[in-house]
Amino acid sequence: MKTKCLLPVLILLAGCAVKTPYTSTNKVYTSQVAKLTKTLKEEPVIPVTDSIRQPPYWAGTTNFGMRKPNFVIIHHTAQNSCDQTLKTFTLARTQVSSHYVICRDGIIHHMLNDYLRAWHAGNSKWGNNTDINSSSIGIEIDNNGAEPFSETQINSLLSLLARLKKDYAIPTANFIGHSDIAPGRKVDPSKFFPWEKLATKGFGNWYDTTAVQVPEPFNVLLALRIIGYDTRDSAKAAQAFKLHFTSADTSRTITETDKKILYNLMGKY
Repeated sequence: MKTKCLLPVLILLAGCAVKTPYTSTNKVYTSQVAKLTKTLKEEPVIPVTDSIRQPPYWAGTTNFGMRKPNFVIIHHTAQNSCDQTLKTFTLARTQVSSHYVICRDGIIHHMLNDYLRAWHAGNSKWGNNTDINSSSIGIEIDNNGAEPFSETQINSLLSLLARLKKDYAIPTANFIGHSDIAPGRKVDPSKFFPWEKLATKGFGNWYDTTAVQVPEPFNVLLALRIIGYDTRDSAKAAQAFKLHFTSADTSRTITETDKKILYNLMGKY
């Protein structure tokens, strides 16, 4: 008797393939992963040159594991729908991707294995790390950047972050935004993003300026660098900081209140 597909939400059910809008690109994903798997299975070799002596045999170590992500970078899509974003991330010519996409209804699309390198951070820097893609998980939230995030989306995000933090032991300070790692170039996840709410759940640092006294003199650029910001352009670094921690004021001027926030935050990084 021929098996029928009864649950279209499943890709495979009792050996019956279910066609989705991404059936063809899913095949590309599977093919690329297979190529990576083949490469990983090959014995490491030293390139043959006249100046390098070759060993008589290969000795493979028994002590290794997968490289794990250490940062989570949060974005907004700046597009008009989740479907538009999914299409963008499945077109080879766009050269952009993310591990997760969270739709307005709270549905989470897991588009890439967490151990693989997505192309979401671009030209970015945090502390001494200049290759954020290689050490991070990218999360895109369906939002055009000019609107609040829905409660449903944020609840889905919090659930996802809890799992990621547990699975990979990601430090609290390492949940940051695209604007943090690319000052002046990116503004996502926008001034509407509830960073304080995330921080109360353990995803990112926040401040308490109660009774804070800022010493004089106070080096603002040093404080920004300690947190992680790229301060080669001090004005852009200040603006990125303010977007994250004082979203009501996204100017490039550091106020006395900002100094209190910076001074309090320094001790958390």
